[in-house]
Amino acid sequence: MSADTLREQPRKQGAPGTARRLLGDNGALVGLAVLVVALAVLSGDFLTVTNLLNVGVQAAVTAILAFGVTFVIVTAGIDLSVGAVAALSAVVLAWTATDGGVPWPVALVLAVLVGVVAGLVNGALITFGKLPPFIATLAMLGVARGLALVISEGSPIALPKAVTRLGDTIGDYLPVPVLVMIVMGLLTALVLARTYSGRAMYAIGGNEEAARLSGIRVDRQKLVTYALSGAFAAVAGIVLASRLASAQPQAASGYELDAIAAVVIGGASLSGGKGRAFGTLVGALILAVLRNGLNLLSVSAFWQQVVIGVVIALAVLLDTVRRGGGLRGLKGRPVAFWAGGVAVLAAVVAIAVGVASTGSRTGTTGAGGGLKIGLSVSTLNNPFFVQFRQGAEEEARRQGVALTVGDAQNDASQQVNQVQNYTSQNVRAIIVNPVDSDAAAPAVQAAGRARIPVIAADRGVNGAAVAQLVASDNVAGGRDAARRLAEELGEKGKIVVIQGQPGTSASRERGQGFEEGIRRYPGIQVVAKQPADFDRTKGLDVMTNLLQSHPDVTGVFAENDEMALGAVKALGAKAGGQVKVIGFDGTPDGIKAVRAGTLTATVAQQPRLLGRMAVQAAIKAAKGERIEATAAVPVKIATRENAAEFATS
Repeated sequence: MSADTLREQPRKQGAPGTARRLLGDNGALVGLAVLVVALAVLSGDFLTVTNLLNVGVQAAVTAILAFGVTFVIVTAGIDLSVGAVAALSAVVLAWTATDGGVPWPVALVLAVLVGVVAGLVNGALITFGKLPPFIATLAMLGVARGLALVISEGSPIALPKAVTRLGDTIGDYLPVPVLVMIVMGLLTALVLARTYSGRAMYAIGGNEEAARLSGIRVDRQKLVTYALSGAFAAVAGIVLASRLASAQPQAASGYELDAIAAVVIGGASLSGGKGRAFGTLVGALILAVLRNGLNLLSVSAFWQQVVIGVVIALAVLLDTVRRGGGLRGLKGRPVAFWAGGVAVLAAVVAIAVGVASTGSRTGTTGAGGGLKIGLSVSTLNNPFFVQFRQGAEEEARRQGVALTVGDAQNDASQQVNQVQNYTSQNVRAIIVNPVDSDAAAPAVQAAGRARIPVIAADRGVNGAAVAQLVASDNVAGGRDAARRLAEELGEKGKIVVIQGQPGTSASRERGQGFEEGIRRYPGIQVVAKQPADFDRTKGLDVMTNLLQSHPDVTGVFAENDEMALGAVKALGAKAGGQVKVIGFDGTPDGIKAVRAGTLTATVAQQPRLLGRMAVQAAIKAAKGERIEATAAVPVKIATRENAAEFATS
């Protein structure tokens, strides 16, 4: 072999090797590109300018949270508190700027300081208290979420208009949340690459003891790391609140998991010592693109959770393989490159399976006929709203229109994203069953600007015009429940109230109506009020606990049937006899319990009829027909005597 050939050989080997290294270092970016191409082929609405801007806005909050979490993961730590800290910071901002009378610029600074303090507490518990990061930040999650509820009293707080502009768009094509995301990303890159603290983070994550022996003050650097994570969480909370035009005490629930997932998908290692701002941004974009694309493809919310779960699991699995030196058969090909490719392949396969499996039960319903309607339901983890969706789908099939159903999972920001996605799809009408009446306003306003009529179902939208409100009166239903319970108790006794999810309009309105109604009966004493999040299991636990301190209780009002049924289970043989229990909704299980005598009564709202009427109104609005501003769904008290007429509602 000649000398020239020998000189050329390394060059030939070097070029493919360099290419492989480049692909390996940017595996997540390759995955994102493949995912974008796949979704562009599957949906004609995906590559529109409006939709791509939606993706950027929807990625912003997760990306900002994830940038802060990147610092922590680089040091081999974890921060589970960022979602709750984001909510607490937003609530502090709104409360100080409104009730506190503080100028909004000062309130913004205070909100960020709240995040810094929360991060410093996390860092102190970990460094000086020697708590594992998982435990310390899990504790902070509970503390921050609880403080957000205490300060707000469980209700959303409106933001000053100057702050809500952070959720607006400059001109037609420059969303402010995207600008904030870019600034925070650049700041993250600067800290990691150009500062002493950034280099110390990598050293601590690589080998903490070696970092300490080399002179790095590890404890102080961990305090800085968690303080940065808290500050970034505060900024994310401010951006999220500005998008919703209000601070929601339950906002950003579960976002900490998305943030961690974005960091890992972006190539960081959970064992520490590795992570980049750009990779984190790409990871957040992958999650946002997936959710947006699944919405556009009308994949059910249940399948969406499967897809996201598969992608996250694969990213963590491949990180584990990479750290363990697995997949040696790849002969030096970077595992990170295959991580991106395999994750996207799994996502595309899951999308295909989801689309194939999506039928009238969970995705797009109806033959089409040129009329497409989007429906965003507050949650499908509640029998009432399952029936509501079924009634809507039945009517859509009967009318021959295409109905796409989205599940907001009791997340106001996710619902805003869904409505924005429907707007970018140019649906002819949108039905929204608000998670919160205030938080839904910005998205409904955007749909109005796009000349898409919006029907509000079950709950109104505050601060935005809708074509029609189809609902029963929650306040009146609460009053009816109070009157019925008073009659059953002979207008005297001790009762407890089991509340729904704090901060939601349904819980506030039903509670308000019941409180107004029960005041008329001075012989009845409300001895306790506790939330159970509209959940049967939590209703069982709350009622069990309340019986320990109030064994002589004679009545219970639960703000939905699920919690009422949990209370019935806790009461055992006392239910319906010694203790009268009133529910709300008129679900099939609730009606069965009424007929059996264990549930004394329930406020029956007829959810199937609600769904049918909402679709009828949406069709008329889409066709430009005149409709009334409100449409009332009959509400009745279902008792053992008349429960049979509600059995098939």
